[in-house]
Amino acid sequence: MSTPTIKVGDTIPQGTFSYVPYTDELDDPLKCGSPVKLNTDEWKGKKVVLLSVPGAFTPGCHIHHLPPFLAKYDELKAKGVDVIAVVAANDAFVMSGWGRAEGLKDKILALTDPNATWSASMGLSVDLSHVGFGTRTSRYAMIINDLKVEYIGAEPAGGITVSGADAVLEKL
Repeated sequence: MSTPTIKVGDTIPQGTFSYVPYTDELDDPLKCGSPVKLNTDEWKGKKVVLLSVPGAFTPGCHIHHLPPFLAKYDELKAKGVDVIAVVAANDAFVMSGWGRAEGLKDKILALTDPNATWSASMGLSVDLSHVGFGTRTSRYAMIINDLKVEYIGAEPAGGITVSGADAVLEKL
């Protein structure tokens, strides 16, 4: 991972993500849904917890990183969080499938950052070509309030500490 260039107090860069909104129809694993766009401008006036992972269904992300955010959903919402989202460089259909496997339903948005472009603009991408993954989003978490960064926890390498649910809750 490169060193983050975004800092607490900075305004996040404008970006557009894709995601498949949850509907009851998606409880059927043979349904796909249709991706829609979400622009970061939609977060104006909102408190957002954004979790970033290198890849859906990868061991650290699938088992250790995302599940605690879902388990602590009520605690996050009680701290005034309007939107909780997870982002990765995977496509919208993979992120939707992962979200369904994790049981996110409509609680946590599963967003795609194609080619980690948005994350890279903040110094938060990682080249995983050596394992065949290409450029991915780094492992990080942000608290964004009215488009300004209130907290950023970027993991140096391995482990889930500053980007974990407990670390984020402490900073809310």
